[in-house]
Amino acid sequence: MGLKLLAFLVAVAAVAASAAANFGEPNNVNMSNYYYGWGRPRSGSNCSHSSREIIVGGDNRWQFGFDYNSWAFKNNPFYVNDTLVFKYAAPSENNTHPHSVYLFNDFWSFRRCNLKRATMLANTSDGAGDGFKFVLARTWKPYYFACGASNGFHCTNGNMKFFIMPRIRWWNK
Repeated sequence: MGLKLLAFLVAVAAVAASAAANFGEPNNVNMSNYYYGWGRPRSGSNCSHSSREIIVGGDNRWQFGFDYNSWAFKNNPFYVNDTLVFKYAAPSENNTHPHSVYLFNDFWSFRRCNLKRATMLANTSDGAGDGFKFVLARTWKPYYFACGASNGFHCTNGNMKFFIMPRIRWWNK
């Protein structure tokens, strides 16, 4: 019981730290031109914050052994309506360990890489070419992603998992 409580508190602290680390985003901008009242932009302002398309892993793409939790932390904040792009090679003679993308329903399944409680978003060939695109829905909630290849081996031993908590842009429509 004590270990489960500790793990839960660490997860809550990580989400809170992620949100707090970027309080006041964007940096180095005079926000007086953008905000009024309840945090909505002034009409006619030059607010240039729009949804982004983000390649998961950057130049490393979606591959075994890369630290995606560190990548997610460094590329924070993510916003509702941003698009995550998972790029990976399709199965071939040269690629005998193809990848996939799963979305977990809860932290405990994510932590244990329990694929029975996850939903496959992209199969082994969906990441080829332009990649598989996932839009962070209009709901403010944590998203837990992982590779389900080799019955979860890539998730448990290859660091192919990460979670994000997208922030809300009040001026998104």
